[in-house]
This record gives sequence, C-alpha cells and structure tokens, in this order.
Amino acid sequence: MFTTAIVKTPCRNMINGISTANLGKPDYDLALKQHKTYIHTLEKCGLKVMVLDADEMFPDSTFIEDACLITPRCAILTNPGDASRRDEPLRLSKTIQGLGLPVESIQTPGTLDAGDIMMVKDHYFAGLSDRTNAQGASQLETILKKYDYTSSTITLESVLHLKTGISYLENNMLLAFGEFLTKPELKGFNILKVDADEAYAANSVWINGNVLVPKGFFKTKKMIQDSGYRVFEVDVSEFQKLDGGLSCLSLRF
Repeated sequence: MFTTAIVKTPCRNMINGISTANLGKPDYDLALKQHKTYIHTLEKCGLKVMVLDADEMFPDSTFIEDACLITPRCAILTNPGDASRRDEPLRLSKTIQGLGLPVESIQTPGTLDAGDIMMVKDHYFAGLSDRTNAQGASQLETILKKYDYTSSTITLESVLHLKTGISYLENNMLLAFGEFLTKPELKGFNILKVDADEAYAANSVWINGNVLVPKGFFKTKKMIQDSGYRVFEVDVSEFQKLDGGLSCLSLRF
C-alpha cells in the first residue's frame, strides 16, 4: 500500500520538452489543469501529495518519476539518460534526503531513468533502453542487493521506457502490449493484453486497489474494470505530447 506521492508542477518551459510523439506542442494552461486533476485523483486513492515548485531550467522535470526510485527501504537518485535531464536528481536531492530513507545514487557512466524500473514485490525489473544502460542497471542491482531486493533486466525494442509498455497491477496481473506480450521474462504473469490502437494506455498506475488509466482508451478501461479494479480516468493529453504518461508524473511510496 502507498501512503505518499511527490509531484512536480509543470513549468512554462515544458512546451520545449523532449518529444518524439509528433502530437504538437503542449498547451501549458491545460497541462496545469490536468496536473491538478491528477493530484486530486491521487488523493482520492488515499495518498498524501507533496507538490514541488516548477523548475524552468528543466522542461521535462514534471516527469519526476525518472529522477528517483523510492523503495520501502531506500531511495535511489538516478542518472537520466538524456543529457538535458542529467541534473534533475540533484535538484530533487534535498526533498529526497528529507524522507528519512537511506539515499543512494547512480553514477556515470551508468545511466538510468526510473521510468524503466518496475517493482514487483521485492523484485525490480530494469528495462535496457536508450535512457537506461547496462552499467546503470548493474549499479541498481548492486544497490538493491544491499537492501535485500533482487533485480533483472529486460531489453526494450521499440518503446521509450519499460513502463511505456507494461504496468504491474499487483496480484500477479500485468497490463502489457506489443513486444511485452511474448517476453520470456514475463511469462509467469497473468497478462491483460492492450490492443495496439490503445498502446498508450499500457502505462496505467495501480494505487491501493485502484487503477489510473489515461482518458479515452475505453477498451483498456473496461478490461481493467472487468478484472475487478476500481478505475479512474485521467486526462493527460498534454503530457502525452512529451512522451510522458501517468506513472511519469509522480513518485509513489
């Protein structure tokens, strides 16, 4: 069960964030409204939400998940794979130090975006991607071992981050599409198959028995509801324009 979330207010400079989506530039005012709704939804799921100020130096910094991995036993400041985001964990470090957990960090030449990390109980799957390299995943494994966790890697073929394509919904249930439907590393899960035309909805978020699903993906929403979850639809259209999704927008612990 999660009790807390940390989010970071979108900055005006977000319109210049990294994107391969080809969906146009985000509307900043609409992004702010959507972000506030996202916060309210987290609160509906029983979380206390800590809201950090916007940081104009980092257009993508509202995607706070990439900068830190918080486990029940430690926090790990990452080393983002895109150079423009490399200092985001440093800007976040004071907040993380204040959580009362041991704080570790990923060091160059290792790179790691926490959007590539999926927690399944005491095991952590690390996606090897354009943002997370083998050295970063190896450092993560070493750190996690200190706290009695295990980890393993999955090589990504076509998606930005691991959690672009899969979401763990607890109870051995995995939401997945595309390449993740046949990954041998995932064969032990009960997989809910997301259709290709709703691939964006594979990035949904389990929080305390609820699942946040991006708005407008009706087949995926119904499939999750039919599996016994309470579903909240959240419109994140302006963040989708920056290759971001529901999980990217918060640290949940």
